Amino acid sequence: MPEQANARNEIKITFLSFKPAIQLSINPIMAVRTKNTGGEKLKTVQPSGKGDSSFFEQVYQVVRQIPKGRVTSYGAIAACLGTKLSARMVGWAMNGTHYAGSDIPAHRVVNRNGMLTGRHHFATPDEMQELLEKEGVTVENNTITNFEKVFWNPAEILL
Repeated sequence: MPEQANARNEIKITFLSFKPAIQLSINPIMAVRTKNTGGEKLKTVQPSGKGDSSFFEQVYQVVRQIPKGRVTSYGAIAACLGTKLSARMVGWAMNGTHYAGSDIPAHRVVNRNGMLTGRHHFATPDEMQELLEKEGVTVENNTITNFEKVFWNPAEILL
């Protein structure tokens, strides 16, 4: 997955495993909270080829900020990162959370309608629902019943 920066501070990522190859341009500057508590200063993260510079790591930084008992959507995370049309890439990142570490609450990310579309990527198809219900989120027929109430918009909080 080669990356290169252009004159507008965007990074172009080419996914060669797709036929035809997919190229994605993102603006890599985003603000994230250093901890999940109110009133803390935001830090700016700009990919530089070091440490947490990948798009997936930026997704994971946002997901780590989702409070218990709240959920967000793939599209809301993409919009927060300045890549509004990259909800599917956020989904790919979430699919990779079992490689990225256990501190990522992947169960708190659902589709734009509150459906548990990522449930098949957990150890059992019911694990995502069980984790959400432990946090007080009500789920029926693989859909969050009070989605508007528990929805957390990262752009409103983090930017």
